[in-house]
Amino acid sequence: MNLYHLRYFVTLAHLEHYTKAADVLAITQPSLSHAISSLETELGVKLFKKNGRNVALTSFGRSFLADAEEVLNRLDTSVGSLQLAGKGEGRIDLAFLRTLGTDFVPKIIRKFLDANEDKKIDFNLHCDKVITEEILTGLKEQKYDIGFCSKISNEPLIEFTPVAKQDLVVIVPTDHPLASRTEVHLKDTLEYKQIIYKKGSGLRHIVDELFKSIGATPDVAYEIAEDQVAAGFVANGFGICIAPDLPIMHSLDLKILPLVSPSWQRNFYMALLKDAYHPPVVEAFRQFVIEQSRRDWDYRTN
Repeated sequence: MNLYHLRYFVTLAHLEHYTKAADVLAITQPSLSHAISSLETELGVKLFKKNGRNVALTSFGRSFLADAEEVLNRLDTSVGSLQLAGKGEGRIDLAFLRTLGTDFVPKIIRKFLDANEDKKIDFNLHCDKVITEEILTGLKEQKYDIGFCSKISNEPLIEFTPVAKQDLVVIVPTDHPLASRTEVHLKDTLEYKQIIYKKGSGLRHIVDELFKSIGATPDVAYEIAEDQVAAGFVANGFGICIAPDLPIMHSLDLKILPLVSPSWQRNFYMALLKDAYHPPVVEAFRQFVIEQSRRDWDYRTN
């Protein structure tokens, strides 16, 4: 049995006439008859019966037709997907921090699609992972093609490329003692309860290092995974927070203060699995992001 035999069988099953089926298949009628006969011999059952000048499926043929069509449809779909991938088309599985979902990610995708409007490209977006560690695990398990996240040390399997940046600020409630300031030194935050990011977040490592640099430890009220949630807790008086300067912060009842000593810039990275095969469409998007990043931003990549 081979794929040609299956295609011949399906075509004859629908046309119910050897001559018509042979014409559609661009083969001779004897060749078609021989192929069907060989298939029936291999299966050990009759697939067709005579019906005047036509043929009709037997009960075995009707049962086999459904399975044969399913197999051919799956194969055709898979072949089509691979052919699209070979031409630089297809799907990209993209995971990213929600922080990047309001501005950076939609903008870079729009630019890429506009630059490749003649190609069929789809993005499968994964923004349910809220910390960098989960995104990196997904990359290593090859659930995602590319991740946009923070950089974590000791990840030898992952390639990190800087793509976006945010300055760190101190956010406080509007009635907080620090709210009258125009800027804040990290040592000024030590006497107040603080909201910090959970371990596994790329930002948690940065904040820990900032406090370590001044030889101090914050008085932690809560550990939270998401920027938006942390901002909400600050706005409702649960503590202050060292956080990235996000657009959503400016819509809440907060005072946003520059962190001047030690100052820090939060960098976001494009993460890919090293030494892995990346389809042409993924590689094209990777190169596009790198080019856009070099053109549009100036980075500090600690």
